[in-house]
Amino acid sequence: MNRRPGIGGLQAAAAARDQYRLLGASVAKRRTDLMKEQLVTFRSQLEDFARKHRNDIRKNPTFRAQFHEMCAKVGVDPLASNKGFWAELLGIGDFYYELGVQIVEICLAARPHNGGLINLQELCNLLGQKRKTAREAVSEDDCLQAISKLKVLGSGFEVISVGKKKLVRSVPTELNKDHNEILEVAQGQGYVTVEEVQRRLSWSAGRATDALETLLEASSCQSIEGLAMIDEGHRDGKCHYWFPCISSISSYVGS
Repeated sequence: MNRRPGIGGLQAAAAARDQYRLLGASVAKRRTDLMKEQLVTFRSQLEDFARKHRNDIRKNPTFRAQFHEMCAKVGVDPLASNKGFWAELLGIGDFYYELGVQIVEICLAARPHNGGLINLQELCNLLGQKRKTAREAVSEDDCLQAISKLKVLGSGFEVISVGKKKLVRSVPTELNKDHNEILEVAQGQGYVTVEEVQRRLSWSAGRATDALETLLEASSCQSIEGLAMIDEGHRDGKCHYWFPCISSISSYVGS
């Protein structure tokens, strides 16, 4: 017959558990303190690095992107304020705020022609034309950094992925998975037909038509032309649904 542990044994086991718990908490605290010390050291080194390479960060887009990546790893946001330490040290806060304003201007000017969706690469090209006299070159990463700060405006600015391409959305239009897949199919020639969507995506005619009509309705409901347009008089007898956001719009937006 097995003997049950006495009170002394239970108390000893409880005391051992408390000791293990305290030891675990002590080890965890030491690790946390060590990580905090390392983080402080890394941030200090990051500040020294920024001071030393200030000109490269401001003028070289590739170098600037790598610097942002380093900052992100230690939880530093150089763009959190245009009057903070990093902005005063590097002057990049003003650079990105200026970039944001120019992006808004381009998107608003192009909206009647693309319905509020513009290819990121096209946006960067237009931004380069607009900033011909600026000293700093602008990369896609710079555009992404500036756009991420525009989200606080609550006006729909967002970067969405369609296939291998990125589109910048400047209107609060929600695009679901079906819409994204249609835009991906349209990248080849700027338009699709119901039949092509059926063939390429293995959809029913009803699903293809419903998704395309929803994109057309999104334009009319928000009084924004250009997100999707329909050509019902094509010589092949099929309705062609055009998406200007897929094609270049440089001819519509002045530099």
